[in-house]
Amino acid sequence: MAPRSGIEAVIWDFGGVFTSSPFEAFNRLEAELGAPKDHIRRVNATNHHDNAWALFERNEIDAARFDELFLEESTALGFPIRGRDVLPKLSGELRPRMVAALKTCKQHFKVGCITNNVVSTHSPGQNEPQRAAGAMGLVMPFFDAIVESSKAGVRKPDPRIYVMMCELLGVQPQACVYLDDLGINCKPAHQLGMTAIKVVDVDQTLAELSRATGLSFDQEAPA
Repeated sequence: MAPRSGIEAVIWDFGGVFTSSPFEAFNRLEAELGAPKDHIRRVNATNHHDNAWALFERNEIDAARFDELFLEESTALGFPIRGRDVLPKLSGELRPRMVAALKTCKQHFKVGCITNNVVSTHSPGQNEPQRAAGAMGLVMPFFDAIVESSKAGVRKPDPRIYVMMCELLGVQPQACVYLDDLGINCKPAHQLGMTAIKVVDVDQTLAELSRATGLSFDQEAPA
């Protein structure tokens, strides 16, 4: 297959795309604590522009304050969970086929990563020894540009963060494909003119990415 005309860049989210979704780990924590399923997800979605997650991912509060605010918010929604218990659940297992797809895309297009993250954990902006370890250390070197909410002071789904990436890559939104595991983050990308793909599972994602880019992706996990 030949690269699709008009596509110049493929832009990726990180967690839930290159790694398994943190929501799976959140559900396990909820089960351990006896909390309702998807309680953490509801806390994250409530007042999502200004809640504890939003403030932390824009680097407006530290981990201690996040711990306090998340406890307040989760308690208000019916079951107390401390923020410090949630943060270790952010990291997931690497998806080798998604990494292989990134490498294939990089051969034909510019590639970028937009990630909502925090400074103290789950951040590609950590020091070099930390960056060298784990999934992020394996994937981040392939990107031509990275925009982190904790450094940019803006987070998805704010349209400004997508525009920042387009400016870094030197492309128009209409020439971009965007992948994210959250529909709320795909919506502004689509509204800007990007071809947005919601990541549900690896097979579905690679099929949609193939249609969007004109590239062929190996349907088997690399050895």
